[in-house]
Formats: sequence, C-alpha cells, structure tokens
Amino acid sequence: MKLVENVSLEEINEKTYRVKLIESIDYGKASLSHYLHNSNNGISKNYKKSAHLYLKHVLEVKYPEAEITNAIAENAMQYLLSNYKKEDITFPSPENPTFKFIDLFSGIGGFRLASQNLGGNCVFSSEWDEFSQKTYEANFGETPFGDITKAETRKFIPKNYDLLCAGFPCQPFSYAGLKQGFDETRGTLFFDILEILKNTEPRMFLLENVKGLKSHEGGKTLKIIENSLKDLGYSIKWEILNSYDFGLPQYRERWYCVGFKDNVDFEFPKGEGRGSKIKSIIDEKANSDKKLKISEFEIERINFHFNSKELRVQHDNSKYNPNTKKGKHGVFSFQKPDGALRFHIGDVAKTQIQEAFYACQETYAPTIIANRVPKLWDLQRKLSVLEAQRLQGFPNNFRFPISDNQAYKQLGNSVAVPVLEAIIKKMLNTIKL
Repeated sequence: MKLVENVSLEEINEKTYRVKLIESIDYGKASLSHYLHNSNNGISKNYKKSAHLYLKHVLEVKYPEAEITNAIAENAMQYLLSNYKKEDITFPSPENPTFKFIDLFSGIGGFRLASQNLGGNCVFSSEWDEFSQKTYEANFGETPFGDITKAETRKFIPKNYDLLCAGFPCQPFSYAGLKQGFDETRGTLFFDILEILKNTEPRMFLLENVKGLKSHEGGKTLKIIENSLKDLGYSIKWEILNSYDFGLPQYRERWYCVGFKDNVDFEFPKGEGRGSKIKSIIDEKANSDKKLKISEFEIERINFHFNSKELRVQHDNSKYNPNTKKGKHGVFSFQKPDGALRFHIGDVAKTQIQEAFYACQETYAPTIIANRVPKLWDLQRKLSVLEAQRLQGFPNNFRFPISDNQAYKQLGNSVAVPVLEAIIKKMLNTIKL
C-alpha cells in the first residue's frame, strides 16, 4: 500500500478543516508546519512528536480501512519533508539566517516580515484568531500555535533563540500589591510574555502596544510593566514612534519597548523624516471599484462644503432628531491646512466632537484601526485592501485568503513593518549579533 506517494501537505491542510481532532493532536497542524519549517536548524525536535501524532491521525481518517503504523506515519512525514520547498512559500525564511526569533500574538506577521528582512528565522509563532492564522499560513507556509495562555501551547517554545517579538493586547492590571511588579500581572496576557521570558531567557525582546499604554491608569500600568521586565534582569527602554516618520503616509503612534540581557547603550531610530503622501500608495485600478465608493449622502455633504465660500460650513441638521447632539448643535465641516476634511458636531462643551474625517491624496491618512478604513474626499472612496496594506508597509504580494472586511480588520490590528524593521536593525547592531 503506497500511502506515502498519496500524501501532500495541501491535502493534510485541507483535511484539517474537515476533521474534528482529538485532544492529543490539537496542535498537530501547527507542529507539522513548524517541524518542516525548522528542519535545518535543530529546533524541529521540539515539534516532531506532536507532528507525528497529527500525521498518523490524518492518515487514519483518510484511509480508515488501513492499519496506519508509526512507521508509515514516519515515512509520510519524511516524504513531506523531502518535498518541502521554500520557493513555494511567498515569504520564506532567509537561506542563511543570522538570528532566531519567536513571534507571539503574531497577527498576520508584521514582526515576522520585519525580522526576516533582516536575516531572522522564526522558530515559533502563536496567534489565537483563526482568520489571522489563515492569512499567516498563506504567506509564511506555517500555521501559528493557538492560545499562548495555555501551558500546553507554551511547552512548544524552544529555549535557544535570540529575540522575542510581541504586539500584546493591553489588559487591566491589578494594583492591590505594593511591589507593582511580576506578581501584579497575573491574569493578563502580559504575564504570559513574562513567563516565557523567564523560562527561555532570550538575549533581547521587542514589545509593541498602543500609545495610550503610556498614560493608562495614570502611568501605573506602565510602571508595573517596567518593574516586571527589570525584575527578570533586562535593561529596558521604550519610546513612542510614529509610522509617518518612517516613510509611510499614515499618522500612527505606537509604544515600543526593547529589552536586553546585556548592558547596552541603545537608542531608538528617529525615522527618515516626514512628507510621504497618500498618493504614493494609491492603486489607480481601485478608482473604478464600486464597492469602495462612499455613500451618496457623504458625497452630497462633501460637495456642499466645497460649493460654500465659508471656512467653517454649517450643514442642514433638520434631518436629525432634535434631541440628539447632531440635531441640537448642528454639523459643521472644516478643511484643515493639509487638505483633510473634517466634519464635527458643534457642541462647544464637548470641544466639537468629530463626526467624520476624510483625507485626500495630498496628505497622510489617520491611523488605520480594525473598524475604520480611511476615506478620501477627492477620490470619493475608501482605501482598498491593497492600499491599506501599503499604509502599513506590507508588500504588494502579501496575500489575504479571507474577506475584505477581515483583511481591513487584520491590517488595522497589525503593525507598521518599516518601524519594526528600523528598531530591530538597531537592536542587532547594538549587540553586534
């Protein structure tokens, strides 16, 4: 019975979605792809046992009439390994990597792209969202492990790597204790990062979060984070950096924190200067895409603004309920000096709440977030997925095997690749790795 010749990684991946896996092989698909990906660096042994169990189960499902022995499963795994080609992967690891890293809360792989561009080899990835996992797999040929808060997930993390990368979600912290350090982070996702740092002790790490982390709970959250990292023996430094300073036409400020086991003198990169405009990322083909067009109501309001000779234009608010803020205070529009068009509610007490915002090709985009896609008044449409990924520094050939709505969400939750690349480059140069 020639099972080996009938096995392909594509079939295994397809079968995974149709088979309810038993608990012992829940991590099988991730283990198998990690095993294949790390076959040349000695770390594949971390994943071999789980990958073997997974492949054996898939073959048993595929050939229920056959007796699938361990030897057959091993032969199938070696067959997959011998046919594993990096050229079949859109963004493969470098042939001769200079450092190893792990990718936690990996999303769609912004940290991975930046690190691989600088010679890094990813030896572990983790992401719980199934749609992000699909995008990650489509581009890197690797399925991330799931929930990093589970001990059975963390057990796969190797210990011999150089850099930990994590764009972790910000969760509430407890302030009951006096130390405000490691113990005060229990129950948060940041605690899982600390546990991994404590158990694996990489030479350095890079963390990313929203700008608001700096002032969260009056700075107490940040103090806990700083103390916790220092308690593990790391010298740390953090900075707020803006993607607009790194060649992207997007005003995106984020908190970045680096840490080193060595006592080093690290300085964050400053960027190459501002000035990039949205027109540099525009895809002309998108102008004729009807799905991207803004509504007729929006177009009418925009035209009304530009047909008026006033600087601050008052719009008809009779269509709004008089008991609402729009009905009570009215809607106004104002064009900013950079060309962006802002609609706001004229409530002086609320500092004129922004109601809508439209950029244009001659300026930069506001921060792209999960539930907001930048719109342009001059093109009368929102940005396409391709344009949105360019805003984040993802290459044109980056693939999204999911819906556009999911792609926008993933990009909004992702990281600005050029910023990460600049930081990691400085980190590598600092420790001369």
